[in-house]
Amino acid sequence: MVNVGAKKITQRKATAKATMFLGKEIIGLLENKELYIKKGPVFQTAIIAGIQGVKKTAELIPMCHPLLINGVSITIDIINTTQIEIICAVEIEGKTGVEMEALTGVSTAALTVYDMCKAISQKIVIQKVQLVEKTGGKSDIKNP
Repeated sequence: MVNVGAKKITQRKATAKATMFLGKEIIGLLENKELYIKKGPVFQTAIIAGIQGVKKTAELIPMCHPLLINGVSITIDIINTTQIEIICAVEIEGKTGVEMEALTGVSTAALTVYDMCKAISQKIVIQKVQLVEKTGGKSDIKNP
């Protein structure tokens, strides 16, 4: 792990997003922006799983520092008749960034949606996972 002992504590935030193809069959089952199946509410479960992913990032990614997270926000939006977008924002006051936590959170949420919906359709695709924004530390990043 990189030694961050000499770094200053700053306010840091990272946002990541995942785009998923679910298909019309699955999107057609939505009720009030939620998908209720035998396993339970898909999006609510994915949000909880994503938060757990953020909290366990240091256990999953070998060189990540364990961090005291200030806050996590995960949203799931329907983009069109076949796709959803998952956004995970993580905040901390610390000496290292939270990009990996945001990426792990959004990936875990996407994998949970996949797991819960795979019995309905085998055509589900996690199309893209990316860092959208990072602030704090040495440099800020903003991707489209």
